[in-house]
Amino acid sequence: MAELPQVVTEGSAVDRSSKVSWLGFLVRWEALLVVLLAATVAYGAHASPYFLQSSNLFFICLNVGEVAIMALPLTLIVVTGEIDLSVASILGLSGVLMAELFKHGWPIWPAMAAAVALGAVLGAFNGFLITRLALPSLAVTIGTLTLYRGIAQGILPTDTIGGFPANLTNIGVVPIPGTHFPYSIAFFAGLAVIFAIVLHATPLGRAIFAIGAGQEAAFFAGIRVKRIKFWLFVLSGAMSGFAGVLWSLRFASARYDSGVGMELFVVTIVLLGGISIFGGRGTIAGVAVAVAVLGCLQTALTADQVPAQDQNIVVGALLVASVILPNSRALYRRAQGRRRSATARRHAGALPAGEAQ
Repeated sequence: MAELPQVVTEGSAVDRSSKVSWLGFLVRWEALLVVLLAATVAYGAHASPYFLQSSNLFFICLNVGEVAIMALPLTLIVVTGEIDLSVASILGLSGVLMAELFKHGWPIWPAMAAAVALGAVLGAFNGFLITRLALPSLAVTIGTLTLYRGIAQGILPTDTIGGFPANLTNIGVVPIPGTHFPYSIAFFAGLAVIFAIVLHATPLGRAIFAIGAGQEAAFFAGIRVKRIKFWLFVLSGAMSGFAGVLWSLRFASARYDSGVGMELFVVTIVLLGGISIFGGRGTIAGVAVAVAVLGCLQTALTADQVPAQDQNIVVGALLVASVILPNSRALYRRAQGRRRSATARRHAGALPAGEAQ
């Protein structure tokens, strides 16, 4: 068959490709997040004339520093199709351990290292139950969320332990010299670069995406699915332990209820950042923008004198929206698949036994 002639006017192909690329950019979730961030900043500036001041920027970043750090390993876990809801409880228990060791004569640096190590052990326990016993990560981490918090309460039921060295507790009240950024957000920025490189530019990152896209197919492709998932939970625990150290130093004290309810904000950041709850899709850049959105939104709502319970309603609404909107296409496909399966079963049931086979 002869090929049909193609008539292309000068510049039309370039114009079309340019339009397609711009349309593709505009519909990307990350671009919508940037628009949401701009709207949040505008709302904050309207609510308070001090919102855009550099001193306020310090407190915006300070309020989300530990949450942002815990969101990075959770991003990798959600990309594989799993979840970890125990991160805030690990933060609390790790901080309690550091404070107890310091109280009993340990130098502060070994106590901090022990807290991070404890977080890794707690994450390994999660990973063992999920990868070796094949238990669902949602059920496991809901259970360990309560378990780890209960252990922290058993160790330190009502007391508060403080007295940490002043040069370390200053990280929560003074910015990095020459900047208006707290130390915790600097740690997040450095870690975000590392996580982005690993997820988007290494074979391990491709394996993580492959697991989320299809665990069985990834297994038959030679990817060590269980091993990768296990070490991701260990990493999540260690990073939560590190966040617990920063949290305790920021408040110059440790309590068993440190970070209670913080897992809601961590999950919100991850899903708002465009990480698919079904796994296999998302970017670290989206998570970083979501950190900025949530930090600015919380501060703006506080400046506008919105009660704390109403702020939780807003965060909850964001969480629901971040599940539905980025995954609307996947949800539609799943609904279509269920309808087709139900139709096929009805038709098979209506046929005689011999024809149904």
